[in-house]
Amino acid sequence: MSDERWKQRFRAARVSLPGWAREAPERSVFRSNASGTWEIYTWDRGTGEQRQATSRPNGTLMGGLDPYGRELWWFADTDGDEFGVWMRQPFEGGEAVAATPLEPSYPAGLALGRSGRVLVGRSGKHGTSVHLIDPGREPVTIYAHAENAYLGGLSRDEELIAVGHSEHGDSRHPALRIVRPDGSTVAELWDGPGKGVGPSGFSPVEGDPRLLVDHERRGKEELLIWNPLTGEEQELVFDLPGEVGASWFPDGSALLVSHGHEARDELFRYDLATGELARIDTPRGCLGGATARPDGTVEYSFTCAAEPPVIRSTTGAVVLTPPGEPAPPSVPVEDLWVDGPGGRIHALVSKPEGEGPFPTVFDVHGGPTAQDVDAFNPGTAAWVDHGFAVVQVNYRGSTGYGSAWRDALEEKVGLIELEDIKAVRDKVVETGLADPEKLVLAGGSWGGYLTLLGIGTQPDDWSVAVSAVPVADYVAAYEDEMEALQAFDRSLFGGSPAEVPDKYRESSPITYVDAVKVPVLILAGENDPRCPIRQIDNYLARLADRDIPHEVYRYDAGHGSLVVEERIKQTEAEITFARKSLGLL
Repeated sequence: MSDERWKQRFRAARVSLPGWAREAPERSVFRSNASGTWEIYTWDRGTGEQRQATSRPNGTLMGGLDPYGRELWWFADTDGDEFGVWMRQPFEGGEAVAATPLEPSYPAGLALGRSGRVLVGRSGKHGTSVHLIDPGREPVTIYAHAENAYLGGLSRDEELIAVGHSEHGDSRHPALRIVRPDGSTVAELWDGPGKGVGPSGFSPVEGDPRLLVDHERRGKEELLIWNPLTGEEQELVFDLPGEVGASWFPDGSALLVSHGHEARDELFRYDLATGELARIDTPRGCLGGATARPDGTVEYSFTCAAEPPVIRSTTGAVVLTPPGEPAPPSVPVEDLWVDGPGGRIHALVSKPEGEGPFPTVFDVHGGPTAQDVDAFNPGTAAWVDHGFAVVQVNYRGSTGYGSAWRDALEEKVGLIELEDIKAVRDKVVETGLADPEKLVLAGGSWGGYLTLLGIGTQPDDWSVAVSAVPVADYVAAYEDEMEALQAFDRSLFGGSPAEVPDKYRESSPITYVDAVKVPVLILAGENDPRCPIRQIDNYLARLADRDIPHEVYRYDAGHGSLVVEERIKQTEAEITFARKSLGLL
């Protein structure tokens, strides 16, 4: 690999969209990989001072400021296992101490009040719980249930608490409950089976109890404003083809509306008094978040496949510039629409220079409730630099194309998605883009799962498999995975492996391992709570029994790595394995 551009893209410093303290907006917090590992940084906009607040071997992902910007809170897990406690330290720096006396858990939400009131959501073997901690008092449990739930927000007056829950048994379509600090229920909102609702923030205005809510009553993600004290609902219906989300402007006069459609995003300002929806000028591509500032300006993270992310303001300024040289650009994506067994499938194609057919990677996204978008990806660019076309498929199960498309996979988990991937595979071979003898099926997490399932159920369609942190043996994965994912799987399959064993067997890669013909690379995190290591070892043992060429790359972290050099090593291992297996080395 003589071309170093692909490594430069990983090593180039990047920053996330800054968050800021609501009562002290000059104090901000963001993530950056400038140190070589993704960590939390504070930023005083008044003085310009930036400080790396965390420094841990496997990085730090979650952090935020209290309303006055006096303290930074961040989540400390162990080597990427996502199980840990909240820490806090002064904004200016100093010792980090345990923020609460609560036992370690998986995080399920955090809300910090102006009065010093703290609410912590926790998930684990006990199920999910929400705990209230007032200054000088011991924690009080105000919500607990065996099913999956999460803390969704605290009202401005700190008297209303939003909890998203799945007490009805379907964590993929949650309900919403409002409780008081004593745990008593104020109101409940649920649209029934197959239609989830979720909190998107209480009004920032003093004395206004209204909550912004996501819903899918008309078959796609939309918005309503709900007053849980009176029960009044105001549905917000926009003449937009895609799905929408929103947050409040700080003065409560308007909503910052994000519209996602066909793998790109755009922003609007919705005036609550006049009902006017005004587009905010942003480039064509994707937004990695947006926030409205107290002066009415909007800051957003913009990216597209050809350009590395940048943090911009509607003033035209670049808000935050990471140190060092920017990442080299990559190639733009092209849209591909294919008629599939369940409707038109949207795929994104990245091509190297020259004429096809190319060796081609089908880079399958995780989730499954996620989607591939027109965004800069160093991994995709690395494959292109090495002469591969990259195809990304928004199969049934993906978000962004309506509720029916997202939920279609529940009919035959894993197998439905692969029907769509195969339809796109056949199309790009037919058109001459892809070399049918050099097709790589690859992906991470759910994409890694679909990779292993694909080479077992479609053994003649693929030439090599690269599977990162996959589900490989679904029953063993269920037994070992974090409790919130067990709840997700029960919702997905309609029960546990004990209740619907045939469904898990039909959708498990290990069921089809004897049909595998192609070389297989599996990457696995030793501390992964989502796709645990034992079930991967089960699959590897079966490959070894059959003398299928395979390699395994193990690393000491969890469900992926926040360390830049580790990501480079993994990408190098993936591309080298694929090239070697295809006779390209």
